[in-house]
Amino acid sequence: MSAPEAAPLAPTAEPTGGLSNKGLSAGTVGLLGAVVIGISCIAPAYTFTAAVGPTASVVGAQVPAIILIGFIPMLLVAFGYRELNNRMPDAGTSFTWAARAFGPWVGWMAGWGLVVATILVLSNLAGVAVDFLFLLISQITGNPDIANLATNTFINIAVCLLFMLGATYISYRDMQTTQKLQYVLVTFQVAVLLIFAVAAIVQAVSGNGFDYTPFDFNWFNPFAVPSFSAFAAGLSLSIFIFWGWDVTLTMNEETKDPERTPGRAATVTVLTIVSLYLLLAVAMIMFAGVGTGELGLGNEDIQGNVFFFLSDPVLGPLAFLVSLAVLTSSASSLQSTFVGPARTLLAMGHYGALPPAYAKVSPRFFTPGYATIVSAIVASAFYAVMRVVSENTLWDTILTLGMMICFYYGITAFACVWYFRKQWFDSTRNVFFTFLFPLIGGVILLVLFVTTLIDSMDPAYGSGAEVGGVGIVFILGMAIIVIGVIVMIWQAIRRPAFFRGETLAMDAPPSRRRKG
Repeated sequence: MSAPEAAPLAPTAEPTGGLSNKGLSAGTVGLLGAVVIGISCIAPAYTFTAAVGPTASVVGAQVPAIILIGFIPMLLVAFGYRELNNRMPDAGTSFTWAARAFGPWVGWMAGWGLVVATILVLSNLAGVAVDFLFLLISQITGNPDIANLATNTFINIAVCLLFMLGATYISYRDMQTTQKLQYVLVTFQVAVLLIFAVAAIVQAVSGNGFDYTPFDFNWFNPFAVPSFSAFAAGLSLSIFIFWGWDVTLTMNEETKDPERTPGRAATVTVLTIVSLYLLLAVAMIMFAGVGTGELGLGNEDIQGNVFFFLSDPVLGPLAFLVSLAVLTSSASSLQSTFVGPARTLLAMGHYGALPPAYAKVSPRFFTPGYATIVSAIVASAFYAVMRVVSENTLWDTILTLGMMICFYYGITAFACVWYFRKQWFDSTRNVFFTFLFPLIGGVILLVLFVTTLIDSMDPAYGSGAEVGGVGIVFILGMAIIVIGVIVMIWQAIRRPAFFRGETLAMDAPPSRRRKG
């Protein structure tokens, strides 16, 4: 049967319980395209400008060391993702793999964690794009009052919804459209960041830096980090500055060589991002130092957007390019982030874990059209409501992302360990890639999840809002998980076939190879 005939129907899974095709456009994404979309989803310009200041205020010049520390669990988990994808390439990723390893109930909750996390990020990215749009216009026109338009609730929501509409339209279309757009946006974003880093280093060495700090290899020494709390801060930081690379896996049914390309793309994406972050960290420390002076990275007044405050002294008349890069970063990430939740919802509908409408694939573009539109509507409604209620409430909700990301990343890492349990000791490679690496990564994420859960009970964790003396971040995080359990039970009543393992059964672990 040809793809055009199969795609509109997007039939649900066969009762055998095995993996099955969902009608997506196969073979349309290569290694380069997957890496570009992965970098776009991480949004390095936006993420780093908001993260480097708070990190420097805690660890000083050891920011590069903290980046390396935070990079470790992401890389270890990425290895686990790669092994699972090699064995079971499926658009459902965490949902599908956890269901095959641990059963439908755990798989459903892993899918829920991924979808909720990405939908929350969608709303946040749209809001950031609005702020930087008006900031950029203000810079170009020289009129600071224009930047204040972003604080007008009606204007903010209206422009945000326009951003969301544009991203939804592009995501609904075929993957070739997404790739073409991301090639342009990501190339520009990375180019500006590289120009900024090189210019900052040149300015610093030539004596024009704000607080020139000579380069020191000790910045990369994790043992020089002053305290365990700083280590914990570094690991928590990694959740936000590296999160998004797994989008490369959710496209596995649309990639060329789906058993290998997505895993390779994930690894290349993570390595590229950590290299870029390290270069930027070194450049900023050399130019501005880590003190609390006007442009020092430790100055709380500039920590919300370090790039903006350093762009003029570093790039002069080209400073607007940095704001444009951050705007581009958030806007491109808004579009590429749709890939993950849409394909996870598609897989959940396809295997009968959600209503069959989610399994619909566009007959023209071969994309998960229904799931994409639902993701956009939920993210838009969430942003609009939270913006009206309180900006602090929106920020508190975004803080719960750490828990959700640790939740589904951790489940996936442990799924890799358990699924390959009969092959752990077949080879030295298996010992590391199917056992030790994902196990260590999963344990780190579990510790972070529990730590964040405990810390968030304190109202000081976040905006300070509380209910009965309990921090709102903890309440929101628990509410999301409890709502997920309730929806799961409701789906189990309405659609018992999936929860009986009839549409997506637990898979027997690969047998151990016998030598000789």
